Amino acid sequence: MDAKAEIGVIKGQAVDDDGLAALFASIETVAIVGLSPDPSKASFGVAQYLQSYYRIIPVNPNYSEILGEPCYPDLKSVPVPIDLVDVFQRSERIPRLIPDVIAVRPVCFWMQLGIAHRESAVYLLDAGVAVVEDRCTKIDHQRLMGSGQL
Repeated sequence: MDAKAEIGVIKGQAVDDDGLAALFASIETVAIVGLSPDPSKASFGVAQYLQSYYRIIPVNPNYSEILGEPCYPDLKSVPVPIDLVDVFQRSERIPRLIPDVIAVRPVCFWMQLGIAHRESAVYLLDAGVAVVEDRCTKIDHQRLMGSGQL
C-alpha cells in the first residue's frame, strides 16, 4: 500500500515518535480550526494545553476571541505564519479547508481523533504539507513530554 494512503502520515512516512517529536520541536504557531470557547469541548482543552508551549491561533468565524487570543474567520485571514493547522471539524468538511491550507503553507495539517480524509491528505502531501490523521496533538505531545522526547 502506498504510504500516502495510510492514516497518520508525516511527509509520506508512517507516524512514529521520532517524527512527532521532530514536528513538535520545529513549530511555534498552531492554528486551531473549529476551536470552541466552551471549556467542555475537546478543542478548548487541547488549545489550552498547547497554549503553554506554542502560540495558538483560534480559527472560528463565530467568535472574536478565544482563550485571550484574537479569533480569525478562516486560515487566510491569519496575519502571521502558521506552522501547524490543528483541525476540529468533521471529516466531510476537510476538503473545504484545503485551498486555504495550500495558501498558508503550514509545516503540518493535523486532523484530530476521529477525523480523516484520504484524498485531502494525499493532495496536501503532494503539495509538500505533512499530514497527520486521526490523532490528538495533546495526547501525543503529553506522551512525548512524559517520556523525555520533547
